[in-house]
This record gives sequence, structure tokens and C-alpha cells, in this order.
Amino acid sequence: MHRAFGIALLTVVLCGCGVRTSSLLLERHARGPIAENASIAHRVDWKLEPLSQTQTQKNVDVIATFGSQSWMKDFFSNRNAFGAFAGMNPYFLENIVFYVRVANKSTQPILINPPAFVLIDDRGNQYTPINEDYVNAIAEAKAPVAVATRGMLEDARPGYFGVGVPIGKLVNTRPQGRFALIKQSSLQSGYLYPSVTYDGLVAFWSPSHDTKSLKLVLTDIKTDFNANNEPQASLEFPFTFQVVPPKK
Repeated sequence: MHRAFGIALLTVVLCGCGVRTSSLLLERHARGPIAENASIAHRVDWKLEPLSQTQTQKNVDVIATFGSQSWMKDFFSNRNAFGAFAGMNPYFLENIVFYVRVANKSTQPILINPPAFVLIDDRGNQYTPINEDYVNAIAEAKAPVAVATRGMLEDARPGYFGVGVPIGKLVNTRPQGRFALIKQSSLQSGYLYPSVTYDGLVAFWSPSHDTKSLKLVLTDIKTDFNANNEPQASLEFPFTFQVVPPKK
């Protein structure tokens, strides 16, 4: 009985049947009109202008650069930065990515909180950053044969279903290269002390292809800490990008 079930289950894995969409991909993609959700997180090869912008407040310099497909290719090809993992853009066209560089030229620490950053489109939608789990969910959805029953099988031992083969090894593990590149390149929360320059990527779900303009708001950057380590000021850096329509 168990052996027959095991053989049937192996057949499902090898045929790519029984694929389930990750719950991460079923979430609402933005805060905005619910009718807009169906048009978000689709493949769009964005072209924005200007490519890069700079702002300074309280001796904190911030650069925001749009990560076009060519820019991302060059960025992730840097072997000095990414070593053996270099060469692959880990993000998809379902994502829109920005490079952010923060230079603390003030005389005291600042505290950055990238999860608080937002992207706002001209259709009334507000997006929050997505992490490597969401990008990996896209990767898994695009490779259903390898991951269809990962949750059930990846820890299964030989003979678990009465089949004398290492079932767990039939399922690919998480793509290490993609995971490593996202972790190494993402902008993380934390203190930046005087003279420190820190940079990284912030990714969002791709807005509707009908979007005409986008505003990237780098908010909740704390500064002016008192003796009790309480911030007395919060900086916000808004950057507006215009969508370049495709050539006809």
C-alpha cells in the first residue's frame, strides 16, 4: 500500500503535477484600489528617467538609482563584489529594483529602516519592499518540476513512503546563488556612524504597465539622537521618476 503510494507520488514529482502557488504570491501586492491588484506584479521591462538622483539633508547624502535591466546586469557581473555568484541578475521582470546609497557626513549616527521605504505610483498604489522569500517564490513558480512537492518531500528519508530511494534528494534545494546575491546586495536596517557610506538594493513588485510616474520615498531615517538614544528628527527623501513609454 505504502509502496504504491510512494510510486504514485514520485510520478507526480517527475511529471510536475500538483503544483501549488506559494502563499507569498497570493498576497495583495500593494496598498491601493483592490481592482488594481490584478494588474500588478506582471513582467514589465521598465525604462525610467532620470536614471539617478541625489539629495542632501542634515549632511546625509542619498543617491537613488533605477535598476534597469542593463544596469542590473552590470551590477551583478562584479566578481569583486559577488565572487563565484557573480553573473546572474537574481530578480525578475515582475520586480522593480532601485539602488540606494547613503553617506552619513554628519557628526552623529543615523538609523535607516529600508522596510519602511515605499514606492508610490500615479494610479493610487503604494508598495512596500519585498525580500528574498518573495523573489524565490517567483523562481519556484517558474520551475514547477523541481519544487512541486518540496514541502512534503525535501526532508523525507529513504523508504518513508515504502520506496527504497532517497526521495528527498529528488527535489532541488533552494537556488543558493539567487538567495546569496539577494542577501549580499539588499539594503539592510541599522545604524550608520559618521563618515560611513552604505549602499544596496531595494526591490518592489512591478506596478501596472500603464503607470506613468513613480515616487520612491526613503523615509523613517532617524537622526539627532539625544542622551537616551532617542531620535529627535526623522528624514524623508522623495525621488520622482517618469516612465519612458516604449518605442513604437
